Amino acid sequence: MTQAPRPEPAADDDRPATAWLADAVLYQIYPQSFADGNGDGIGDFAGIEARLDHLVWLGVNTVWLNPCFASPFRDAGYDVSDYYTVAPRYGTDEDLVRLVDSARRRGIRVLLDLVAGHTSDRHPWFLRSADDPGDQRYIWAGTGTRPHGFEPSPGTRPGWYRPNFFPSQPALNFGYARTDPTEPWRQPVDAEGPRANRRALRAIMDHWLGLGLSGFRVDMAASLVKDDPGHTETTRLWRELRAWLDTAHPRAALLSEWGDPAVSVPAGFHADFLLQFGSDDDGLALRSLWNNNSGTVNEQWSPLEPYFGAEGAGDARTFLAGWRAAADAIAASGRTGYISLPTANHDFTRLASGPRTAEQLPAAFAFQLTWPTLPAVYYGDEIGMRYVPGLPDHEGSVLGPRYNRAGSRTPMQWDDGPNAGFSTAPPADLYLPVDPSPDRPTVAAQRRDPDSLLHLVRRLIALRKAIPELGPGGTVRVLHDGYPLAYVRGERYLVVVNPRRTEAETTLPGATDAHPVESSGVHVAPDGRVRAAGHGWGVFALEA
Repeated sequence: MTQAPRPEPAADDDRPATAWLADAVLYQIYPQSFADGNGDGIGDFAGIEARLDHLVWLGVNTVWLNPCFASPFRDAGYDVSDYYTVAPRYGTDEDLVRLVDSARRRGIRVLLDLVAGHTSDRHPWFLRSADDPGDQRYIWAGTGTRPHGFEPSPGTRPGWYRPNFFPSQPALNFGYARTDPTEPWRQPVDAEGPRANRRALRAIMDHWLGLGLSGFRVDMAASLVKDDPGHTETTRLWRELRAWLDTAHPRAALLSEWGDPAVSVPAGFHADFLLQFGSDDDGLALRSLWNNNSGTVNEQWSPLEPYFGAEGAGDARTFLAGWRAAADAIAASGRTGYISLPTANHDFTRLASGPRTAEQLPAAFAFQLTWPTLPAVYYGDEIGMRYVPGLPDHEGSVLGPRYNRAGSRTPMQWDDGPNAGFSTAPPADLYLPVDPSPDRPTVAAQRRDPDSLLHLVRRLIALRKAIPELGPGGTVRVLHDGYPLAYVRGERYLVVVNPRRTEAETTLPGATDAHPVESSGVHVAPDGRVRAAGHGWGVFALEA
């Protein structure tokens, strides 16, 4: 492995992860699409470093990078072939360390994406295992009938292996919670293979944290231990790793792709994302907010109208109930942790998708940045980048007839120059095509316009930082759960959002002396009557 230079720690790094996450505004960067520093058409570390000042200006203080380890890229880097080396298309290990150091000097922490449950079928571990019947780093069935879902061995070892997602992603063996003597591949969690993989996870994390990274977002975190009712053994595994992390790297954060904060945070994660899947209702809480049956659509989902839809046919109570259940479960566990609310991510559609227009986005951000969750902004959403339909399958982006993730992974739109300022490469060489719309939004244009979405997001982030009551630790009291949605944070700030295109009214209990802090189209009368124009939103200071 390459021994990159270790950066000097920043002065504010003494706070433990639970403390600094309370102030975090998370920004997700899909590295191959953010900024191309060497002109080859693929984003890289140098390009990200050159654009860090955009994040500083915006107010971002924590960045999560999608996987950047060596990979054959059959699943866009979620098929790792070497955990200790970065993919050459992004640069070198030294380039990553320089990026992390540059970010830290600007007050930005950087998290890596840790693919914990599987590797690429090109990883040396798997290639060895496929030729060695005694190796148990992966899940192998060597005799009898081929188990359902297993794939044929590519080596001299007879039998089949279990994949974790695509066939090219063999599952690492962390054991089964329930063993069966008739199925010998169901090894217990304390067998040598699972123990070796737990040691390897610690070693990988220790390596990158030692080079200045601030933590990890863990891919498919719930998938490690198989056949695990109630996630009992998976919880035990992550609590063990968290205990080690708190001792060895107390300032490092562990975020999960689990989609069920009620389970994952008590299991040891500092935070978990609400996702389009996860939990018993398959991610209903998040989908009930944003998903408008366009962009990335799982055919198994029952159609529903999102609360943030112009027709005003959604129901905020679906989200509120899901969020409250998760928050209560975390509180009852006695652990400090956070529920993260993303605008989108690399696996599901952007806010600006299908019928949702630019004028609908301010209300969505006003909600996301004032609700008691950890906000996560997907790159480009701050300018209203659109989901681009009709793209070909690229690096495993297609998951179903109406589920192509490529539309959420197009190049960042920096300016009106060639390739929207993303790259100097010929358009045919780009990782993915730039949004071809002539009116596509850009950072440069919105920086010049103080009334743009970009400026609004910046002001809302600044407001969140300036007012602790708007953070994840402040109290929330919902006053009206229809249209408009009205709630009070910390008993001092009233927030009103009306996502529908038509005016909405409600009356708040008691007299209300509310002064606008940031507002568009919302009026609060002294007698408590609230009138919100279509797509209106507002944050108001309440006088005692």
